[in-house]
Amino acid sequence: MEKYYLTTAIDYVNGAPHIGHAYEKILTDIIARHYTQRCDDVYFLTGTDEHGIKIQKTAAEKGITPKELCDENAQKFKNAWKALDIDYTKFIRTTDEDHKKIVQKIFDKLLKQGDIYKHSYEGLYCTGCECFLNPKDLTEDGLCPDHLKKPEVVKEENYFFKLTKYKDAIIKHIKEHPDFIVPEFRANEVINQLEDIQDISVSRAKTNVKWGIDVLSDDEQSIYVWIDALSNYITALGYDTENPSENFKKYWPADVHVIGKDILKFHSIYWPAFLLALDLPLPKHIFAHGWITIDESKMSKSLGNVISPTSVLESFNLEHPDAFRYYMATSAPCGRDGNYSDDDFKEKVNAHLANSMGNLLNRTLSMLVKYFDGEVKEEFKSENPLAKKALGTVQIVKNHFDNFEIAEAGLEITSLVDAANKYVQDTAPWSLAKEGKMTECGQVLVNVLDIMCIIASLIYPYCPNIASDMAKQLSFDLNTKLDDLKTDNIKCGKLISKEDIKPVFLRLDSEFADKSAKKS
Repeated sequence: MEKYYLTTAIDYVNGAPHIGHAYEKILTDIIARHYTQRCDDVYFLTGTDEHGIKIQKTAAEKGITPKELCDENAQKFKNAWKALDIDYTKFIRTTDEDHKKIVQKIFDKLLKQGDIYKHSYEGLYCTGCECFLNPKDLTEDGLCPDHLKKPEVVKEENYFFKLTKYKDAIIKHIKEHPDFIVPEFRANEVINQLEDIQDISVSRAKTNVKWGIDVLSDDEQSIYVWIDALSNYITALGYDTENPSENFKKYWPADVHVIGKDILKFHSIYWPAFLLALDLPLPKHIFAHGWITIDESKMSKSLGNVISPTSVLESFNLEHPDAFRYYMATSAPCGRDGNYSDDDFKEKVNAHLANSMGNLLNRTLSMLVKYFDGEVKEEFKSENPLAKKALGTVQIVKNHFDNFEIAEAGLEITSLVDAANKYVQDTAPWSLAKEGKMTECGQVLVNVLDIMCIIASLIYPYCPNIASDMAKQLSFDLNTKLDDLKTDNIKCGKLISKEDIKPVFLRLDSEFADKSAKKS
């Protein structure tokens, strides 16, 4: 694998980031970190979508310019991702000058080649969706199904993109590439949408939407959101209609676009059509994840259940975001909806990270110090009964990631931890020591520690800080590629002293961690 290029959706900066935004960024960061363990060149793009009527209206209500609102909220997203250890390569903003210039060139190229034309139109426009809706798509009450608001009737002369021209080519691509849309069951939804697809508006009159990128040849029109927003995936790499950069040639097509299921239509229909019109290859995969509910209820400002990404870290007084990252990433099977609740969060991370994984490492190292002063002797090296499962788990985890089954991969890692715990219980090294069977006792401990090195490597994308602490206590190189992992990781000699053994994750209700009481 020479390179891996992945992107998130760019977030609309009309407000601050919430836990749904965080879910997507955590998933993508975990995928990116996993692939750094398989290849040397991973490019991870995220950013913010900063044009449109909502920005214009909100800025006016606040008495500031649209750019000031964008600057303020874009920084909030950057701060949140830093707190969650989202290690992106580039953060693009659609107000970046180089992005705007390339979008204008893209629009101009499509206009000149006849894929964009001007047309008077009257339709139902949903501000929340930033698109025109067909009457048949509305609820029985005439509301947008996603935002539950009545769309407004808009009549104006706009530029339209010939989406219908590319309908058959997109259907053909989806059918010939069953892994193009992930999960696969979403593909039928897209094909059904394509059956009734119409040409789409790609500009708005400045009399209605002033805050946008200007159409070069028409000073009365602003380029409309989808050509602007979706093009970020190529403008970030230095795409140009005349002379694409070496960076673009190197990384495009994207290996995966990670997006929410609510914007699948735009990524699996509009975006492929734009790319086909530009004579560019399509992305390899579009992974549409589900939504995150709060205590089984959809997030809503009116319900007051919108949670910021960092509030969980603050309320549980977490030193690093690993527990939250792990919980969110394993909250839902591939493409399905997940749920967040404080009680479930506490119960799950205590069980998986503290009681199972953390305690396994802590007590195994403690026994090594107690019985052997932290030293690994040559005779402790033996055939490891956990080796086959451990190396098999590495392959299973890789296969899950290739199918964007992040939660499923997490459960496989937990299964390996459970197997190691069972091995300790079955062999009872404390009993072996009591019986004077010191070599056998040492062999059991080293067998477990060898497997803990593999567990540290596998859990790293989810919990980079915990994995780093584990690797340090095991003297294991966390930069080891997955294909180079082996089951003989622990070196002979002094491994650790009593004072260097530290819990990698304290229970959330631990009196030592003092994390049981939430901040008021």
